[in-house]
Amino acid sequence: MNDLIPLVNKLQDVFNTIGSETVDLPQIIVVGSQSSGKSSVLENIVQRDFLPRGNGIITRRPLVLQLVNISQSDDSTTQEYGEFLHAPAQKFTDFVEIRKEIEAETARVAGQNKGISKSPIHLKIFSSKVLNLTLVDLPGLTKIPVGDQPTDIEKQTRNLILDYITKPNSIILAVSPANVDLVNSESLKLAKQVDSEGRRTIGVLTKLDLMDAGTNALDILTGRVYPLKLGFIGVVNRSQHDIATNKPMTEALKAEVEFFKHHPAYRSISSRCGTPFLAKTLNIILMNHIRERLPDMKARINALISQTQQELGLYGDGALTGKAQKAALILKLLNKFALDFMASIDGTAEEISTKELSGGARIYYIFNNVFGAALDSIQPGYNLSIQDIRTAIRNSTGPRPFLFVPEIAFDLLVRPQIQLLEPPSIRCVELVYEELIKICHNCGSKQELDQFPRLHAKLLEVVSDLLRERLPPTTEYVESLVAIQRAYINTNHPDFIGGGGAISDIVKQNEKKRRDVEKHQRRTANLSNASHNEKATNGLTSSSRDDALETSSNSDLYTDSHMRDYSLNGISSGSNSWSQRESFLTYFFGSGNKADRTVIPDQGSSGRSSVYSKAIPMDMDELEKKFDSTSLSDDNSNLTEREQMEAQLIRSLITSYFNIVRKTIQDLVPKSIMHLLVNYSREAVQNRLVSELYKEELFSDLLQEDENLANERQKCKTMLDVYKKAFEIINEAM
Repeated sequence: MNDLIPLVNKLQDVFNTIGSETVDLPQIIVVGSQSSGKSSVLENIVQRDFLPRGNGIITRRPLVLQLVNISQSDDSTTQEYGEFLHAPAQKFTDFVEIRKEIEAETARVAGQNKGISKSPIHLKIFSSKVLNLTLVDLPGLTKIPVGDQPTDIEKQTRNLILDYITKPNSIILAVSPANVDLVNSESLKLAKQVDSEGRRTIGVLTKLDLMDAGTNALDILTGRVYPLKLGFIGVVNRSQHDIATNKPMTEALKAEVEFFKHHPAYRSISSRCGTPFLAKTLNIILMNHIRERLPDMKARINALISQTQQELGLYGDGALTGKAQKAALILKLLNKFALDFMASIDGTAEEISTKELSGGARIYYIFNNVFGAALDSIQPGYNLSIQDIRTAIRNSTGPRPFLFVPEIAFDLLVRPQIQLLEPPSIRCVELVYEELIKICHNCGSKQELDQFPRLHAKLLEVVSDLLRERLPPTTEYVESLVAIQRAYINTNHPDFIGGGGAISDIVKQNEKKRRDVEKHQRRTANLSNASHNEKATNGLTSSSRDDALETSSNSDLYTDSHMRDYSLNGISSGSNSWSQRESFLTYFFGSGNKADRTVIPDQGSSGRSSVYSKAIPMDMDELEKKFDSTSLSDDNSNLTEREQMEAQLIRSLITSYFNIVRKTIQDLVPKSIMHLLVNYSREAVQNRLVSELYKEELFSDLLQEDENLANERQKCKTMLDVYKKAFEIINEAM
């Protein structure tokens, strides 16, 4: 039992070497408000003046105080001394110097402005007058900032105290002054937050000698007011006058004993009051607490050893000294990177994302969804107006009239439409290239490549260069696919609608429109006539009604015949007009209408004036201006029936041929990209990496470790050694 507290002190020393508190060690946390007397309690336990004193917050950093009992030698000359963790080679035999060192170390870290710091000061005191204890003195609780204290000093102090007392292995030493109502005790209030049942809180009542006459704290000390499992202990500290006059500690302790022996309220419990009893009680409580927590501590340290070993494995051993080792590691990483690149494209990678498409699946999505949608969104001829088509037809015939719709005009108009397929095709190449670059950045073992950042950078550089080399030829080939389609317009393609098919479709469309219009007009006329006849027959005889009905029937026949005599969208179908065959000949083999021919003036010998003689001659310049300003304007109302038909025919032919080329491009572009870019890079990546990077003169540079990672590995090794040492200490004790 007596070795348990030194055991924890050893563990504390071990963990202090790494500045880590990963293991919750059993220790006593001293909590109290300012002027509650907690510093005096600690000094009485040590029986030495060693803590800074003054107004305001004096304890501004946690003080981890390890009390080590040393055997007194036979000649009683054993000297007491203190050691600080930050000055391990120095022994402080003068406790005034210990106080000064605490003040200096506090100011060094926490500054001069009365602020606090979480960084602890570790002090060991070796003495034959102390029992083995581990105590942590924390800043006193305060309500109002004084002087140059931070405005949130209360919040900072509370958070610091809670950080310590929340740990389940800590024992809370709640110091409260007896001359203040216990319900106002800040230390007990904080202890209640983290230890609601009072299982690991021990109360200390100070300033019992300063209570008002006729009052006492017997009910509190006996547990009748505020029950705690570990109870309350009363102490009497030195007064401010005693401290000012340097009253010896031995005399102060004797005076405390006398106070409890002769006080009428406390003499019955005097054996359970005073500083010696407090020190002994804390020693027993701490030892029992350590004994209970030792198995959990051992399990915790064992788990930390396992975790640290795994973490160290991720960092690697860092012991690559021989060329053979370096060569083997380089080759392993190159092959792993290349295999990961290929697996990502094939969809056989070990780690497949469930959040987004990547690798080969993303390339497939680009081909079928992105590229396909881009091609489908192109509407052939959307940028062609009727005037564009008219101009192309006229320009393609030169000075000659044309009998047929010129095929050259179709070629001129369809080539720019095919060119519209090039931008989305080039963009498809770029998107696949970008996805391959992204695949490249996600390849390889992250831990190993993070260990060697230069190797990782070189891997990315080599593969990126390979992909960049393949981008221009792939782009050029895709451009050539569109250029090939523009180079030769194959109107003999089996899927091409052709002139006859286009005319047939147009005729069907126009016939349907004509029938719809005639049907609508007949329905309107019948309704009108029926209404009129109904009104007329109301005042007629039956014979007159029959005549009216006959007249109505004749009117319907007239309307139907009359409507058929008018052309619809350039097609005339009346009984007195051309037949359908004659219409086609008229529109596509030249005009048969005399009104379209040039009228040659006829002047007989009789000198009678013809039609020409009555006409007013027009200047040629005016005719040219009129042609430029009206015949090629955007006003479609000026178009003849033939011109409308020609535009409709050209549009139909362009759409048919464009759809053929679009299907071809949609099929060939993905195939070309896969062959020239994706598959080529996939098959060449491993050879390229080996040829570029597997060179002996590059090994040392490529395997140069990241400095931060090397530091982390060293830190991990140190922690592993500490945990193993702590585990050995616990094993020896158990």
